[in-house]
Amino acid sequence: MHIGVCVASHVNDVDYVVRAEELGYSHAWLADSQMLWSDCYAALALAAVRTRRIKLGTGVAVAGTRPAPNNASGIATINALAPGRTFFGVGTGNTAMRVMGLPPQRIAQFDGYLATVAPLLRGEEAIFRHGGKGLPIRHIMPEAGFVNFADPIPLYVSGFGPKSLALAGKHGDGAVLALPATPVVMANIWRMIEAGAERAGRTIDRDSYYATALTTMVVLNPGEAVDSPRVKAECGAMAMAAVHFNYDQYRNFGRQPPGFMNGIWQDYRALVESYPAARRHQRVHGGHNCWVLPEEERFLTPELLQATAMIGTRDALLERLLALAEAGLDQVMILPNFDTRFDVLERVAKDIVANV
Repeated sequence: MHIGVCVASHVNDVDYVVRAEELGYSHAWLADSQMLWSDCYAALALAAVRTRRIKLGTGVAVAGTRPAPNNASGIATINALAPGRTFFGVGTGNTAMRVMGLPPQRIAQFDGYLATVAPLLRGEEAIFRHGGKGLPIRHIMPEAGFVNFADPIPLYVSGFGPKSLALAGKHGDGAVLALPATPVVMANIWRMIEAGAERAGRTIDRDSYYATALTTMVVLNPGEAVDSPRVKAECGAMAMAAVHFNYDQYRNFGRQPPGFMNGIWQDYRALVESYPAARRHQRVHGGHNCWVLPEEERFLTPELLQATAMIGTRDALLERLLALAEAGLDQVMILPNFDTRFDVLERVAKDIVANV
């Protein structure tokens, strides 16, 4: 099992990635959301020239805001700076699109996007659809070192439901997942990935196909409660990001939230819906995966925290990671609160990274 870090891209926070490398973290996934953080490729470029071993990539790039040629050129540029340790994670971009009041790409659009970007990542020709036309394109000047296709750039597809996981199996070298609650859930994820691969005429080799899950992690001190102030300060932002996501699912598709949100749901809705509808999309994702807005602190219940983060003693967390590894999960990447990120980085490195 590898332990990586997911990073809210910040051009003045490259020391965080440098320290992650020093502590033995395997990957740094720099998030892409244009109305929240710094540009992910600018931050990746800075990280590439400051590191030597840690693998670097997008966590994840957004298909809806960057045409396939732009994303392919962007990550191939990073591959020129960090040859052989670059990867490309991509998704439909729920937060990046919703924060602008727009929907993420639909499955058919994402399928076409992946079919275009995959050969471009290899430096090959692809068909780019624009204005109703299919145009053959490729990077025509790679030989001067502008980009690097000689070292492979793995394609990791973000998927959370059956259809997107099927696309991960159809197109990807790996998948980016929500944290599976149990090994049984991981087994079901594998079935969906492999079903998509089979329909596309592919065969998935589980030993080489790379599965990564996003979460965050808090190592409890002896006798510490799962909702202690320290726990909330280290993983509360991840917990609230789950609430924000489920609110988008509710208001756009009428989907009811999971049971662990029942105790807060009506109060949370009342809070968010007190904001003007025309700008509510800006409010929903406030503090996204960085901090908890003061008026949302009351929603950090033990049920929500435990359902959205890995919280436990060192031994309990190691046992859970082992079970997920045996079920075929290759990496867990952590995204702690912004203000406590270095504290979490050090503690997880000492108690978890050193023991997996």
